Amino acid sequence: MMNQQVRSSIDECGLCWLATVDETGAPNVSPKEMFIHHENGKLLIANIASPVSVRNLQANPLVCVSLLEVFKQKGFKLKGTAAYIEPGHQLFDGYLERLRTLGGHDFPILGVIEVTISRVDRIIAPSYWMFPDKTTEDSQVQAAMQSYGVVPAHT
Repeated sequence: MMNQQVRSSIDECGLCWLATVDETGAPNVSPKEMFIHHENGKLLIANIASPVSVRNLQANPLVCVSLLEVFKQKGFKLKGTAAYIEPGHQLFDGYLERLRTLGGHDFPILGVIEVTISRVDRIIAPSYWMFPDKTTEDSQVQAAMQSYGVVPAHT
């Protein structure tokens, strides 16, 4: 399920989107910027400012997380169940330490959304399968950089 390719995608994406539903079935999608893969096929997401997502998880633990490297236009959709880990829970301090490797202490982490992944699906831009002879990751990156007006940093 959570193979090296998925873990690498999680590592290279700067944002993920967490989809939840409330008690009436109304959907909510919220961007998350601090997330990390964890052992046993879990994804840990920091609750920095996510009261709607947390409230929805209490009503329905089913979630979908989308990860997309925007320049390559590839990523994954992860489906599963989520648990909310609050301060005082036996797992909280360990999870907090893992998430702090991403953002240090600048962000207040109110809790951790622990997603147990049950299904992984690939997300890929249609260009890859519609034009396989001329679409590569490099060509997608170059086209996206041109479209977005991004200039690579020179180090």
